[in-house]
Parts: sequence; structure tokens; C-alpha cells
Amino acid sequence: MTMDRSTQLQALTDVDPWDVVVIGGGATGLGVAIEAASRGYLTLLLEQADLAHGTSSRSTKLVHGGVRYLKQGNISLVLEALKERGLLLQNAPHLVHNRAFVVPNYDWWEGPFYGVGLKLYDMLAGKQGFGRSKLLSRKKTREMLPTLEAEGLVGGVIYYDGQFDDSRMAVNMAQTAIERGATVLNYCRVEGLLKSNDVVSGVVARDAETNQEYTIHARTVINATGVFTDAVRRMDDPEADAMITASQGVHIVLDRSFLPGDTAIMVPKTDDGRVLFAIPWRDRLIVGTTDTPVDKVTGEPVPTKEEIDFLLTHAGRYLEGDPTPADVKSMFAGLRPLVGAGEEGDTAAVSRDHTLHISSAGLVTITGGKWTTYRKMAEETVDQAATLAALEERPSVTKQLHLHGYHQQAGSFGPLAPYGSDAPRIQALMKERPALAEPLHPERSVTGAQVVWAARHEMARTVEDVLSRRTRTLLLDAAASVAMAPQVAALMAEELGHSADWEKEQVAAYTALAEQYQLPA
Repeated sequence: MTMDRSTQLQALTDVDPWDVVVIGGGATGLGVAIEAASRGYLTLLLEQADLAHGTSSRSTKLVHGGVRYLKQGNISLVLEALKERGLLLQNAPHLVHNRAFVVPNYDWWEGPFYGVGLKLYDMLAGKQGFGRSKLLSRKKTREMLPTLEAEGLVGGVIYYDGQFDDSRMAVNMAQTAIERGATVLNYCRVEGLLKSNDVVSGVVARDAETNQEYTIHARTVINATGVFTDAVRRMDDPEADAMITASQGVHIVLDRSFLPGDTAIMVPKTDDGRVLFAIPWRDRLIVGTTDTPVDKVTGEPVPTKEEIDFLLTHAGRYLEGDPTPADVKSMFAGLRPLVGAGEEGDTAAVSRDHTLHISSAGLVTITGGKWTTYRKMAEETVDQAATLAALEERPSVTKQLHLHGYHQQAGSFGPLAPYGSDAPRIQALMKERPALAEPLHPERSVTGAQVVWAARHEMARTVEDVLSRRTRTLLLDAAASVAMAPQVAALMAEELGHSADWEKEQVAAYTALAEQYQLPA
């Protein structure tokens, strides 16, 4: 099966009933779809917007064990995450790579204190460690982080963790699920659940592009909708208590000149008790994150002035070149689906463990957790769902399953490295149509070939899909992405058979969206 939306839509009615229907196309839902399909179960995934449209494309871009959970004493979560981190590097080396982090020390006791914690982190990682932590002198810390605030600096501790591209990973996961026999559809919203003898037996879904309604029967339905978890649970039981406490995490994106080199900064504790990161990513620096409780869940959360001020203030404490609002290339907000609540709404204290819940009517809900542990969450979920639906018992094979795009030397493809094994096909497209080899903006490397590829092979349906999640341009340079939007719309219209009116509507919608990623001049 190819990742072509019309082919996937056609397959929607080819099966009755499905073994597994998954609601939600973020990290968790896509992981469940791979897990179920790779075991040979007839699997359908439905996502109301684009793949990884929500939280899953707005992360800190880390594949990590979670150093901060050591402080909470959650050793089991750290152990599990470190093991899964190793598997991710093994199965998606084109997207996951090693990154050195330095914890700067401004008090004499910090080096020994954090050094001991990071030695434990190394020990827990065992053979799957990304590198050994060690104490650094003041001089060595300055060499690794030349723009670090020098006043009062005593030294540092270096450790190693993983970095990745979240929405590129989601696209590759969808391709992997499809290659394993799943049907995956974006822009197909589940509007209700079917029941037979008071047991969930399928879903009612509506295709956003044709407005056609589909009645889909299933042996088991899995709710993997992140911050929208409770909305789906209330389709099953209108009286269901809330499981989710939403927390907003905001990041700002700066020029790499604020932290040249390849080493990231990790600050273990800020004013609000959060861990703060300043991480090189592509040709930018990501600074984040905040932890702000939110009452209302939306598809497009917006950073608050307080959150941006908080990040700029803290970045200024640790970077010699104090960034100002004018230096922010982009800013983005994501909502974390946290299970339960901390004291007096303290979401920083809520566990990042995942929760698996089965309702009295048989709706399976998987929520919480984090990107790094998606595979383990999926394995547990499919184990339970298969038992519940009396599906034939089959073992998990995903520990050794390479994701689509797997390539050991993807770095040799330059700007196309995140495409892994697909990069040569994009290069061939550039040779075939030389005009597509030209960058769409003087300051960005994205070419017309990547736009055509996204529309043709990655189920991109809108300008936003391409600029935000297929190429990451919105997050790397929001203003540049707006300048590119008309060219992207024209290429997509040609590829997908849309009109000039569609192009205008897309550019207008995208320009309005991108305003939320930019600070006012």
C-alpha cells in the first residue's frame, strides 16, 4: 500500500469489521497502528486533522530517559524510557541522533550533586547509553559553550541524550503502518461511537474533504487522542470523569549565533521548577519549555506573553547575548495530556507515566506518556485490546522493526537527511525537473521537490501540512515560511488538481496561522 490519501480512503470500505480502529494520529495512535498492523491485525487509524497536528509536532525534539524523573524517584519510568531511546536510535537512525548536554554549575555543590544523578542515569542506560557523563572544569565548560554566561561559572557536568524530528518521525510511522497493512487517514474525524449490546463496536467518521459519513465496525476501538482523550471517552459515557489535566509547554526559536557549536544546555531547575533546555536543532536554537496549566483544550494553542517573557528572561541568564523579542524566529505551544493533577494545579509535579484504561463498554484508552516511550505504550495497549476483543494472540515484533526511511548514513544527504532512504528519490525528482531543485526562500534550504514529494507521498493536504510538519519551516522561521506560502500553494495545486481559488484560500489561511508563531514587531 502507498501513502496516498485517495488509496487509503478507498480502503476504508474494503474491510468489515476491522480488528482494530485507532482514533488519533499522533505519536501514540501511530505507534498503536504499527503495533497492531505488524501483528497481522486488520487496522484502521483515523485522525481528525493532519498527522501529528497537535502535541506530537510541538515537543522539545528530545528522545530521552528524562533526567528530571530521577529527582521524582521514578526510576522505572527512566529505565523504560532509556531502553526505548536505544531502540529508537536503532530503528530510525535517520531521525534520531546523539546530542551532548552540559549542566552549567554556578555553585560549588552543583557539580558533585548533578554529577551523582547523571552517573545513575548512565548506569540505568547500561549498554544502550549514548555516552558517559563527567564533570567539566570551568575552562572546558567555556570551550564547549563559548556564549555561556561566564560570571560566577564554576564548571559543568556533561551527559548525552537523543534528539529527533518529531513530525518527520510521525510521517515515517504512518508510512510504516501502511507498509505493514494498516489503513491510515488524516482529515477524517470520528464523530461518534457505535455500540452493540452496550459494547463499543465501531465508530462513525466523517471525511473532511468530501463531507461523506462512514459507519465503521470494529472488534476493538482504541482512543489515542492525547489532550482530546476525555471528549472521546464522553462519546462512550457522557458522565465519564475527566482523566486529563492539560499543561501548555511553549518554546522559542532563536538564531544559532546565541549558542554556536553542537552542545546543548540543560538547566535542572528554573523559577517555576521546570527543566530548561537550550538545544541546537537544524540551524536554530530551541529554548524551552514552560509548564502552564490550561482549562481549555484547543487545536492551535497560543503562547502567552508571560511564557515568552519567562523564556527570554531565563535564556538571558545563561546566554551572554541576551535575546530580545526581536530575536525570536518562531514560537510554538503544545498541550501535554497529563493524567491526574498535582497539588493546587502544579502540572510540573504530575507524573509523565502513561495510563491504559478500559471502560465498562470496552473502549480502550491510552493516554499520558511521552514520545520516547510510544512503542512500549503501543505494545501494552495492543496486548490488552487483543485480549479484550478475543483476537488471535500474536507476539509483538516492533522492537526490531525499522521505521520507513531507515538509513545508517542519512547525514550524507545534507538537507535531505531527515528523509533517510527516501532522499535519493527526491534527488531524482530534482534531476527530472531542475526547477524543483531551487530553494523556495534565500534563507531556507526547502525546495519545490520537497513540496511535491509531501503532496505525492506523505499525504500533505494543505500548505500548513507542508510548511509546519513536513519541512518544519514554520517552526524554524515563521516569517520566511509566510513568504514561501504562495509557491507552496501553487505546487500543491498542480500536484493535487486544485483551483486558483484554493491556492488563495490556502495562502490566506496559512498567513493567519503563522501570525500566531511570530511576536508582534
